[in-house]
Amino acid sequence: MIEPLTLTFEIDCDPSHAFSVWTAQIDRWWPRGHSVSGDPTAIVLEPGVGGRIYEVTADGTEIDWGEITSWDPPDAFGYLWHIRRDRSDATDVALRFAPTGDGRTRLEIVHTGWERLGAGAQEWRDANRNGWGGLVPHLIAYIGASADPGTTTTQE
Repeated sequence: MIEPLTLTFEIDCDPSHAFSVWTAQIDRWWPRGHSVSGDPTAIVLEPGVGGRIYEVTADGTEIDWGEITSWDPPDAFGYLWHIRRDRSDATDVALRFAPTGDGRTRLEIVHTGWERLGAGAQEWRDANRNGWGGLVPHLIAYIGASADPGTTTTQE
């Protein structure tokens, strides 16, 4: 068994806002380079179990990335992740948005199911550690730049 990939991040807003930005505003903060086409015109996350996660290319083609498997706003959601892979090789991603007690959010990402990827599974897992580490700072920066009076932010 390949160990789950678990990452934790601190975000300067309440969990409800962090959840909402990740899900409802994904098109605004997700970096275009973290895609299949390299320059999608839209990134979409359809809320609720069975919802799709996909990119839309300039010619209107929809490229599936994943499917929502659990939905518990504003605390958590999970999905099958198969960007650049066949759906039968999908890994599992679970995100939990928890309050830290000081108005901030602890985002925990647990990425599992690596065994489905076969011989290159460990390398794929290691690459995803770097992928998450490069992706989540975009969310954090977007939240910091778009803070509204309904969220708690910390300025240094």
